[in-house]
Amino acid sequence: MRHVNAADALIPAAHPFRRHLDRVAGLEPHRPWTPADGPLPALYISHGAPPTFEDGPWMRQFHDWARALPKPAAILIVSAHWESAPLALSSSAAGTELVYDFGGFDPLYYRMRYDTPDAGELAAQVAALLPSAVHRHPSRGLDHGAWVPLKIMYPAADVPVLQLSIPTHDAAALLTLGERLRPLREQGVLVVGSGFMTHGLPFITPAMIAGHVPGWSADFDAWAADALARGDVDELAAFRSRAPGMPYAHPTVEHFTPLFVTLGAATDPAGPVTTAIEGYMMGLAKRSFQTA
Repeated sequence: MRHVNAADALIPAAHPFRRHLDRVAGLEPHRPWTPADGPLPALYISHGAPPTFEDGPWMRQFHDWARALPKPAAILIVSAHWESAPLALSSSAAGTELVYDFGGFDPLYYRMRYDTPDAGELAAQVAALLPSAVHRHPSRGLDHGAWVPLKIMYPAADVPVLQLSIPTHDAAALLTLGERLRPLREQGVLVVGSGFMTHGLPFITPAMIAGHVPGWSADFDAWAADALARGDVDELAAFRSRAPGMPYAHPTVEHFTPLFVTLGAATDPAGPVTTAIEGYMMGLAKRSFQTA
């Protein structure tokens, strides 16, 4: 398995991400999706940031989740970090430069690569499903809401990946967008909404960094988990006024609203979801799930 590129080879052997790469290198080849598997699920992931590469248990959760599914034929991901209307697609060229949209981290994270294959076929599939022209950005690569989790989940970088901009934060419109993308799942495309279940960065305290979970984060996470378990899409859509912990849990909403693309792409938006990751990072809920 191709798992260490030239940039990753410079990461010290004791670094948790290098240990992650060394661990997964010894696994059996990841079984590719076939039509006999049926549609892939749609995912909502709490994506993390560069510190995710230093969290061995969280990386294992991400990678084990990916390995529990067939290896997708391609991945289409909507990230909190690309808000753009009208709809736009990232560059489909192989090896497009990444977007390092973070600051203050170790220089090694600005040297990381995720050189995935050409995604031109996926771009054509996506464009055919949308009601109006989608702008194909000639040079924009994946931002950290896309490449950080995917580099952990699919470290071989052998799956074509495209990022679709999030054009609005209106829940109904995003559910409709997800519904239009639903047929991709029948072609082995993994549709992913990437955000963070709570994202109150302005309110992080030293106590949270040390492991304390504030009430606003725990309460919002519990509310979301309950609404998802009941399939109450209307309740989720009313999160601004009905969710406990607001606005601290989401002082801006872009890390929650990709969830509606995920639910829209589900076979039944009100159907059951399976939680793959839960718990907290610096007091923020990292709940992540897949649809049926």
